Amino acid sequence: MQHLHRKLTSNRPSFKSVNQILLRQFYSTDKCFTFDAGQPIPSTHPQLLKEGEITPGISCDEYVSRRKRILELLPEQSVAVVAAAPVKMMTDVVPYTFRQDSDYLYITGCQQPGGIAVLSHDFGLCMFMPEPTPQDITWQGQIAGVDAAIEFFKADQSYPINKLHKVLPNMIKNCSKLYHNVKTAVPTYTELEAFKKAAYNGGLHDLSIYTHEARWVKSSAELNLMRQSASIGCQALLQTMLQSKISPYENILSAKVEYECRIRGAQRMAFNPVVGGGPNGSVIHYSRNDQNVKDGELVLMDIGCELHGYVSDLTRTWPPCGKFSDVHRELYDLVVETNKECIQLCKPGMSIQRIHNYSVEKLCRGLKGMGILKNDRLQSYHQVNPTSIGHYLGMDVHDCSKIGYERTLKPGVVITIEPGIYIPSNFDCAQRYQGIGIRIEDEVLITESGYEVLTGSLPKEINHIETLLNNHSYGENRDISAFGF
Repeated sequence: MQHLHRKLTSNRPSFKSVNQILLRQFYSTDKCFTFDAGQPIPSTHPQLLKEGEITPGISCDEYVSRRKRILELLPEQSVAVVAAAPVKMMTDVVPYTFRQDSDYLYITGCQQPGGIAVLSHDFGLCMFMPEPTPQDITWQGQIAGVDAAIEFFKADQSYPINKLHKVLPNMIKNCSKLYHNVKTAVPTYTELEAFKKAAYNGGLHDLSIYTHEARWVKSSAELNLMRQSASIGCQALLQTMLQSKISPYENILSAKVEYECRIRGAQRMAFNPVVGGGPNGSVIHYSRNDQNVKDGELVLMDIGCELHGYVSDLTRTWPPCGKFSDVHRELYDLVVETNKECIQLCKPGMSIQRIHNYSVEKLCRGLKGMGILKNDRLQSYHQVNPTSIGHYLGMDVHDCSKIGYERTLKPGVVITIEPGIYIPSNFDCAQRYQGIGIRIEDEVLITESGYEVLTGSLPKEINHIETLLNNHSYGENRDISAFGF
């Protein structure tokens, strides 16, 4: 079956059928036509990618080193199967916007659906690629095929997906352990008798215990993208804070922040923005965003965007009217102090769990002092804050979920610090506190010497927020740095 796949050592011409081509250039005496398939590449999107990059900011060499790293983690004679994310449908003919599975993207760099990647110590990376029909290309555009897998994604081998049932059995028949991406498993391979047999003999395991380990500590290239993603989120939320004074409506603020993220280069929001005005702010993952924010109320906005596969996640709470009430100020001061003290704890050797424990003690003392909590029991505290102080951040919002919060932090790990207070409207406390939600969330990179706050440009001190809202006429092109942020 040598004619069905390509290897890196092949010297054959790269001019194949249009269905298999990622990049083709057809020359005439006066024009050069360039066709691409599936995703941006340096020759078609020089504004996004440099030569030698597979995805913006991430080089071919880095993708190859990622595969080697995962193979180093995998036991000898094991095989790992990773399928691309499936296309999800909104209606019978309308798909949701496609987002690639993070593990598949991390390993291959391929942003299209329909592929299956196989990793092994024996053959490296083999990519099984979709074969579009001319009708598929007419409706959906070009799709990367076998040639693209070898020439652009730098796979060691590649086959059409319709040959998987013949090729994969030989790859896995002698493996000692079989791993796969549980989240994207598809019958295309799971229903093969050879797969079932190998799984039975050696046991079937979740590959994410190794991919999450590899993804946990970010490279310098990944951190550059995360800084950019955080910067976009900060700028977008800042503009939305200014908008809130003239448009204190949850739906408008949600639309505004997404617009500001997208025009700055983000491909999508990392999640549906949380825009909770007044009592809606006490609903931790409120998502309706359909209410007006009344004069004197706070609005809590938790937002994040995705830039070339890396996400941001940040939260600010403020009064669109421009003035914190005494009650709001009392609660806000407790949350912002907790935020700053927890950030100070971020360093190598610390863990999210230990920082969380500190935040619980700090908030419990403060809330008990205000009379909101009647005792120090965790059950009481969890009624006003059932969340963790933070989580890992990277390609996913809650990144590397296989790595526990008790793990000691290392340089290159990015986490969130997000203390909050969420007092239900019917909570047994003084009425003035009921229905108030406050969260302040920052992204923190663990460094050799301590930490770097990736969202530090966004104001969170009360005096800074009030100065910003009351001394900026929305629509004017003024220098925000003049306010000292």
